[in-house]
Amino acid sequence: MKFNFLAGLALAAGLATTAGAETLRVGAYPSNPPWEFKNEQSEFEGFEVEVIRGVAERLGMEIEIQDLGFQALFAATSSGRIDAAISSITITNERLQNQAFTQPYYDSALVMVTNQSGPETLAELSGATVGGLAASTGETWIQENTAQYGFGEYKSYPTQQGLLLDIVNGRVTAGVSDYLGVAFAAQQMTDLKIAERIRTGEQYAIMMPKGSPLLEKVNDAISAMKEDGTMAALYAEWIGGEPTEGSSTITVLPIPQAQ
Repeated sequence: MKFNFLAGLALAAGLATTAGAETLRVGAYPSNPPWEFKNEQSEFEGFEVEVIRGVAERLGMEIEIQDLGFQALFAATSSGRIDAAISSITITNERLQNQAFTQPYYDSALVMVTNQSGPETLAELSGATVGGLAASTGETWIQENTAQYGFGEYKSYPTQQGLLLDIVNGRVTAGVSDYLGVAFAAQQMTDLKIAERIRTGEQYAIMMPKGSPLLEKVNDAISAMKEDGTMAALYAEWIGGEPTEGSSTITVLPIPQAQ
């Protein structure tokens, strides 16, 4: 009896491992259109959602998307709680020290966002209260450029919506965030104004645990989606228009490495 019981446990453990290997566990920040958001049925939609679904399909894997805050995504990949994270996550050398990234698939920039009566340029923000999404590159940019522009108080927000609502209501003078995300939000929140674009050369990619055995397979799937036109079609569907010639959306690129 004891032998059979232990054998049963071993078999169950083996089946669990097999099942886990067949499911791609993905973390996503749910309030981030057009990248990822939840529809009326509480199902994830968006550009990156379709990218990761395309990856899973090419790998022959099921997919499970978990609803996580933006800042929580980094701990979830580091701990191995999830296999991948999507949420317009910029590749940075600092992040590459502790995380892995696939090749990029979108070239981005930051923007200064205010309400309609707010200042027009970064130069007008001396002494002003400025906000950013916690753990984002917008937050990092503010911290690195406070001395140059003379920003006043900095406020960190756990959600993009909270930041944008405080900008509309005048609780903060301006925010720094992802251009496309702000542009989509401004279609609904008409009191928002994109005041100045900040060209940073940012690129978005899928973030994965450092040393992940799935990294090269996921990266190869992204290459295939670029080569067969899938990525360009998703760009047209969710962002609009055609990706720029030579952009990371249609150009196969190497896996980024830490410097």
